Amino acid sequence: MGLAEAIRRLFSGDAPEGRKPEDKEARVITRFPKGLVPVDAKRVDIVSDTHGYISDELVRALRGADLVVHAGDITSEGDWGFLSTAHPGIKAALGNNDGYYRYEPEVPRLNCFTYEGLRFSVTHYREELPLGESDVAVCGHTHRPVIEQVGRCLVVNPGSASLPRGRRIPTMARLMVKDGEVFSAEIIDLE
Repeated sequence: MGLAEAIRRLFSGDAPEGRKPEDKEARVITRFPKGLVPVDAKRVDIVSDTHGYISDELVRALRGADLVVHAGDITSEGDWGFLSTAHPGIKAALGNNDGYYRYEPEVPRLNCFTYEGLRFSVTHYREELPLGESDVAVCGHTHRPVIEQVGRCLVVNPGSASLPRGRRIPTMARLMVKDGEVFSAEIIDLE
């Protein structure tokens, strides 16, 4: 099945082959292309739920990112130090397991910022996302990757970069953005 057919089925409610319509994973968008990506678009890599483990695969996948976003459950001051040194300007939010750690610079529970003309909001729990105020809303916690359009807001859960649920391998998300537009969004398998 091609990408166009998968997207048609997603929005029509038809289940992909071998999946029941009520199967939540059957409704996950793994690629969200909107057209050709400009050569000067910025790459935003999104991770969550690393839980004290930064794999070599993740390190390689993040190389070259213009911005890295972490949606919580870092659970390691050393990992935060590594990520914030390797990716200056990293944006993050605290997860439910981050309360006992001290991250410098400080990491808030809800992180709202503008990047490339897009309003981003990042928090660990989806329920806490201000969707009406965001162009891109990022969450984690479930360890299950999801990309979906909710009104005018693109909601991204990158899954877990270390402890996936419902999948065999860890994942992250990648966006290509420029001048207030998301040109592509996809889930990246970390193999």
